[in-house]
Amino acid sequence: MQESRSFATYTFPTAITYGAGCVALVGASAKAAGMLRPLIVTDRGLAPLPPCTRLQQVLADAGLEAATFSEVWGNPVASQVAAGAQAFAAHAADSIIAIGGGAALDVAKAIGILVNHPGAIVDYDAFAAEPRPIDREVPPIFTLPTTAGTGSEVGRSAVISCDHSHAKKVVFSPKLLAQRVFLDPELSVGLPAAITAATGMDALTHCVESYLATAFHPLCDGIALEGLRLCGRYLPVAVNFAQAMASGADVARNDAHLEARGMMLNAAMMGAVAFQKDLGVIHSCAHALSTVANLHHGLANAIMLPAGLRFNASVASERMATMAQVVGAPDASAAGFIRWVEALKETIGLPRTLKEVGVQDGALERLVEVALADACHTFNPRPVAEADFRAIFIDAGLREAPPAERVPEGQA
Repeated sequence: MQESRSFATYTFPTAITYGAGCVALVGASAKAAGMLRPLIVTDRGLAPLPPCTRLQQVLADAGLEAATFSEVWGNPVASQVAAGAQAFAAHAADSIIAIGGGAALDVAKAIGILVNHPGAIVDYDAFAAEPRPIDREVPPIFTLPTTAGTGSEVGRSAVISCDHSHAKKVVFSPKLLAQRVFLDPELSVGLPAAITAATGMDALTHCVESYLATAFHPLCDGIALEGLRLCGRYLPVAVNFAQAMASGADVARNDAHLEARGMMLNAAMMGAVAFQKDLGVIHSCAHALSTVANLHHGLANAIMLPAGLRFNASVASERMATMAQVVGAPDASAAGFIRWVEALKETIGLPRTLKEVGVQDGALERLVEVALADACHTFNPRPVAEADFRAIFIDAGLREAPPAERVPEGQA
């Protein structure tokens, strides 16, 4: 007897299919889009697991000749993109189907650029003085997120680091928008609690910072608030189910579990749509932490969020009070929202300070330098100077070195 399921389809502007089990539709959709030889892009850890093997089978059943590139791990770097472009050429691929977290999806989009564009992916850094133009065809891309964090599945950019300096480069073009997105909560039910929590806080931070950003975009404001509401309601539920699964409970197909996972996938997507308005100081700090300390981006955002909110409270109290109302905080004020964020982090088991994740006091000055150079804080509601970044990192748990301990300028 064939199981009956219903799926929702909507566009914004990407065509999105949402529902448990919708991975089964990828093969027919790919064939209808003219794909014959797709390259599946995923990460090392996911490649042998059921989400990826199921996708491979779905594509094979549809008569597509797919190859898999799985040399993605950690924070994505330029060499992974170059290797993926070589795999695309070796397979004579005509399209890309990306499955995984933000790293795999970003690498997949960056591979799409190098298919028909010369040079290295870092040549296309949108913030370079003279970036190479993305003016040639990019192959069709389908995306299937397995984490609810970056929202890269609906993004028109990719963040790729240099292999040696770890400096983050942003490539941006409307050509990077996926043709189809499949939000299947069944693909994320095996995600461990710690990763569920960290990626969920990444989605929440996107919603918070985009709502506070100074750029004018009322559509994004509305999307950010609804994404925030979904995070507040469903992130603790998703983490609780992940913890239950780790203890041996049979909850993978529990309807409430699938709903929580599915709503977090939607929240992550909404955060990514909203931050086309822009982000702020929290992301500049998080990018610095990924560059200097190789910290997971979602975890970095989670740790820096309260400190960044405290910095912005004096100029963004009204909007922060609105967010407190949206999430149902007991105190609908800026201070109440910060307390709600801190309580949420404690509930889902995330660390409070940078020290708890191994960031050393000696990294402070380098973190300040990298954060100050990051473009995200340009639209922060309160201007951020060098001393402000130092104070924010100290608020997040680092200690400022006495003047005698600091390295003189030019000798770092």
